Amino acid sequence: MKKNLLYLGLTGYLLFALCTRLQAQTDSLQAHRYVTRATMYGVGFTNVFDTYLSPQEYKGIDFRISRETIRMTKLFDGNVSVQNFFQADVGYTHNRADNNNTFSGLVNWNYGLHYQFRLTENFKLLAGGLFDANGGFVYNLRNSNNPASARAYVNLDASGMAIWHLKIKRYPMVLRYQVNLPVIGLMFSPHYGQSYYEIFSLGNSGGVILFTSLHNQPSLRQMLSVDLPIGYTKMRFSYLADLQQSNVNGIKTHTYSHVFMVGFVKDLYRLSNKKGTGLPSSVRAY
Repeated sequence: MKKNLLYLGLTGYLLFALCTRLQAQTDSLQAHRYVTRATMYGVGFTNVFDTYLSPQEYKGIDFRISRETIRMTKLFDGNVSVQNFFQADVGYTHNRADNNNTFSGLVNWNYGLHYQFRLTENFKLLAGGLFDANGGFVYNLRNSNNPASARAYVNLDASGMAIWHLKIKRYPMVLRYQVNLPVIGLMFSPHYGQSYYEIFSLGNSGGVILFTSLHNQPSLRQMLSVDLPIGYTKMRFSYLADLQQSNVNGIKTHTYSHVFMVGFVKDLYRLSNKKGTGLPSSVRAY
């Protein structure tokens, strides 16, 4: 009887250890399916300058929307995260004399990887690189000859983050600071005084695609955010400093934007469904 109990206990212990190990392996394999997604809306101040259109600065209001997803990958033993960040903004500005206005817009998409250095359970530093694509315009309402200027450029950015999970009197929050620095890229720009008609209709396109780096495109994007649980939702409040400038083909430009944003954060779990198999009817809402 004692032998049977001993065998039974040993078998139960082995099964428990095996299940625990399998569960740990499963959690490790599935960690990359957890996604944090944030959608943000913001308004702020912008300063637009483009000597192709005018020698004056234009200052005004900036409206912005952004969408971000970030998740872990399987790279380097699961220590690398991938970030997909999209934002679009529209600005309405006026000159110092307040006798002219411009519209401006820019779409920006970042996609990149960060290696995560977990210094403590609640604090980590991230370092990596991003692909940074941008396209937009500036439209001057009073210019008749060259009323608009196009913005089109791509960069490889160095990127870093600091993420801190903390509690204030048992109230949890997440602080994050991120900085992106364009290091090398390509930019489209006409020569000073050259019309777009000359470039696209007459074929005078020599030198309109230029190599860029810190010497002629010293730009920076910074974001500081805090995530707060409010009721059954999680909200994010952030400040974005988007500082873009260039000096190419005799044309100087800058767009300095300082935007305060608010939105919602969701934690999701991605299902693997490569074969397109439908969900069971008992759990399917659609």
